[in-house]
Amino acid sequence: MRQALKMVALMAMVAAVFCLGANPPQKAPQIKVLLITGDDVGAHPWREISETTREILVGSGKFDVKVSEDPLILESATALKNYAVIVFTIYAQKLGDLTPQGKENLLNYVKGGKGFFVQHLATASFPKWEEFGKLCGRRWVMGTSGHGPRGDFTSKIVDKEHPITKGLTDFTTNDELYAKLQGNEDIHVLITADSDWSKKTEPLVFVKPYGQGRVVHNAYGHDGKALKTPSVQKIIIRGTEWAATGKVTE
Repeated sequence: MRQALKMVALMAMVAAVFCLGANPPQKAPQIKVLLITGDDVGAHPWREISETTREILVGSGKFDVKVSEDPLILESATALKNYAVIVFTIYAQKLGDLTPQGKENLLNYVKGGKGFFVQHLATASFPKWEEFGKLCGRRWVMGTSGHGPRGDFTSKIVDKEHPITKGLTDFTTNDELYAKLQGNEDIHVLITADSDWSKKTEPLVFVKPYGQGRVVHNAYGHDGKALKTPSVQKIIIRGTEWAATGKVTE
């Protein structure tokens, strides 16, 4: 009898092993990202910036990234609903402004619970559209915002518990240190740096809610070299995931 029970237990274990092999754990579905890019100021290699940003996101294995080189994609609410987050890297200088439909679609997209990750000079887009500045939290205003010479500077992690920055330590990068970004919206600052140009401590990464959605503002990213700083790569990956889902998985 005891031998028979042992055989039954052994057979059950073998069956369980085969079941596990037949049904391996499923990977989490990739987050669908719409990366909007395009012609920028001459000082910024926009294609290099967009391709490097895409490579960082795709390389993490977490994202399915589609790239649009025309911000007029925002005029299609049907197209936008396929994505969990918009990564906005374009300074849309030549476009000037969005159509009323494009503006409405973008704001409703974020208000409805989706993510918006805006990077570097992209906040200078649509200068006459006040609500875009509110969406970004702070924005670059030509003739007011600025930076000193590009070079090495130290970034300080001021919120060490937020999912985007948890575990990160202060780091040095070679980039433009953006200063005097304009706006009065409530923002939650994650990373700062001391600017020799403005003589102030400047917020470089911060987050804010917009309706039911989440906004991440990343002021790093003058070119591919700046984006490849390891900590900046982590900010892009984590920030995009957090904007899309409200959490960060490691």
